[in-house]
Amino acid sequence: MAQRLATEYVKAKLQLTTEEMPQFVRFLEEQQICLHVKVLENGNQELVLEDVAGREEVQLTFERQQDHYVCVLSCRLVHPKLTNVMRKAVAAFKGDAIVNRIYSHYTMVYHYSRGAVSRIVEQTDAGARIVFERKDTLGALEKQFRNRFVEQEIEIVQNAINELLDLRNQSKDSHEITMIDERLRELTHKLFVLEA
Repeated sequence: MAQRLATEYVKAKLQLTTEEMPQFVRFLEEQQICLHVKVLENGNQELVLEDVAGREEVQLTFERQQDHYVCVLSCRLVHPKLTNVMRKAVAAFKGDAIVNRIYSHYTMVYHYSRGAVSRIVEQTDAGARIVFERKDTLGALEKQFRNRFVEQEIEIVQNAINELLDLRNQSKDSHEITMIDERLRELTHKLFVLEA
């Protein structure tokens, strides 16, 4: 099995509410790493994570934005302890990230969305290959349901137009024909909108 050389957080973003921030700090304290927390004058917080041996550290700066703390970071990690802590933190606190897991002959690119892996791409000298892509089954079903609903509504409008055309052809009263024409104008507009 290939050994990972490094893990690179190309782009990671954590957005925590004021209630989640203390939970995040507690979570990090439970990970058996050295943690230093600084609260800055403007309400921002700076967290420095360091592996126990002191070989590697990550600095997370959370900027206070109204009722949220937002951290955007890029870093490169070599030692497994901090790598695992960061992976768990992104997953547990629903972060978004693009993470390169670098091996000697290839790189696995993980795309995280709201804490879950949404896509994995293997990159080699020969090119890129999608290894995994999460399907939005629920979203696809909802879209299909909406499409069927629109198709049914189109059929109802078409039937109503046909009935009105029959009535118009049978009518001799000019006032009634005017009312039918107005209703036909409304229904043809609705049909145009539905078919678009």
